[in-house]
Amino acid sequence: MSTSAPQYVKESITPLAELPWPLLKAVAALADAPLLQIADRLRQAMLPYMGNSALVIFTEDCTGRPQKKAGDEGIISRVSIAEMDAVRASLPDESPWFGDAEIAGKARPVLAMKHAASNALLVLTNPYPPGPASQAEIELVTYLWRITAKRIQEKVADAPPSYLLESRAASAERLRVTAELTDMHSTTLETLLAALRSSSLDDSTARNTVTDLTAKALVALRTLSDRTTDLVEEPVANAFERLREDLRPLTRFSGTEVEFIEPPLNGRALPGEVAHAARAVVRGLVLAMMEQPNVSRIRTQWDCDGENLLINVRDDGRGVLAPNAPSINRLDRRVQALSGNLRIEVMPGWGADVFVALPLDPPSRPAGDVAGWNLAARELEVLQHLAAGQRNRTIASTLGISENTVKFHMRNLFKKLDVGSRTEAIALAHSHGLR
Repeated sequence: MSTSAPQYVKESITPLAELPWPLLKAVAALADAPLLQIADRLRQAMLPYMGNSALVIFTEDCTGRPQKKAGDEGIISRVSIAEMDAVRASLPDESPWFGDAEIAGKARPVLAMKHAASNALLVLTNPYPPGPASQAEIELVTYLWRITAKRIQEKVADAPPSYLLESRAASAERLRVTAELTDMHSTTLETLLAALRSSSLDDSTARNTVTDLTAKALVALRTLSDRTTDLVEEPVANAFERLREDLRPLTRFSGTEVEFIEPPLNGRALPGEVAHAARAVVRGLVLAMMEQPNVSRIRTQWDCDGENLLINVRDDGRGVLAPNAPSINRLDRRVQALSGNLRIEVMPGWGADVFVALPLDPPSRPAGDVAGWNLAARELEVLQHLAAGQRNRTIASTLGISENTVKFHMRNLFKKLDVGSRTEAIALAHSHGLR
């Protein structure tokens, strides 16, 4: 019996010179993009087919930086989470949508689309050419967006230690800034309400109208603060339910029973990066345990002591899980990135028991870290109050000095810390353990 070589139809093969190499290279760059560069690479890939003044991605999977932006600085520096929320809520499905939306405080023409699997949102401002885009252009832009949204999901699910550390720092800074803005504006609006309700104002109609508007503004401000908090925290029960969903395909096809012991419903909410890391660690442990012979059951349990997320994963195998296996070492590095610890107890003939503790708060660095700044005692005091989110007036009152003196110390601090704003000074102070 003889066999002949396969016959290829030469005409069906596209010559290499005719392949869309710029597009293929753009897709390759997009697939390999770090999270911090993914918006810029997506915009570069789209520009030849769909021009735009700015590109904004909004995804709640990235707790540290839910917005990823590229383009016109005047737009990307001012676009808000509330605006992106409003656009996403107005989209009926994941189909591309052209229309006008408020972005960066101004109504602009936009192209917007969602990603069904992750609920991520893409917005292109001022898409052009101004005429109707061809179906081919829209399909290509949609294709590039789906690659990007999926890539973001994968990067977050398998986040390296560097991402987790950066995400935690960004999350903490966002909460601090939001709390400061909420306090500042709430005080202003509450004072305004008190003045408008004063009996010395005669125009009752105007007073009632403005009072109503101001009350609504207060509600909106509080809602925005809560919304920002929701982005960086996840209720422990919700995080555990997402873990169950992640592992469902494994339990369906592996033949191994996975038992879930749920955490208390009133447990402390988890910082987003802790929730992501916890799910990734459990998934990795379950996969490692399933690769052992004679494992028929795995139990995973979460608990919270108020300061740590406590994870326990146990199998009923022969106790051959290798603590120094590459897969376990990778998981241990991820745990250490969040200042946690992972401990394995292997019981020959009885299985393996893995314990993980992930701190819910970032560790404080010793105050000695600031010695290199050569701060005077009063300057250090001012910096500590600044790092606690206090305004100049409050700092002056607490220290028994004038606001002008506080401003004098602030100028010296900025110079010694080599920063240009309060936000930069606070972030630097937090990174050195000052709270």
